[in-house]
Amino acid sequence: MSDLHDTVERYIATWNETDPTARRAAIDTLMTPDVTYIDPIAVAEGADALDATIAAVQGQFPDFTFRLVGAPDAHHDQARFTWELGPAGGDAPVAGFDVAVLAPDGRIRAVYGFLDRVPSA
Repeated sequence: MSDLHDTVERYIATWNETDPTARRAAIDTLMTPDVTYIDPIAVAEGADALDATIAAVQGQFPDFTFRLVGAPDAHHDQARFTWELGPAGGDAPVAGFDVAVLAPDGRIRAVYGFLDRVPSA
């Protein structure tokens, strides 16, 4: 379980990485080249699309960071975990959970995201 917790923490850190070169290196290390990310707002197929999606979220919420809430839960090749997005040290207006599916080599091959709390327009 500690390897899985490390993978999830690295995944969250990737969403917080604002340096494009470092973010792409993290994606290439942690995820398969054909990684798929799907949530109610976005669909990203492949590492390039995921990188662009992360950059877009950072642009929409420039002073916010993702943080893991609690410990990941896993079985077989999948893990679920809860996260929040908000200003450092403040209340998080956005929250949800993701289900990550791992490839046989331990890298993430798919993520399915669910939004539990989203600010109103």
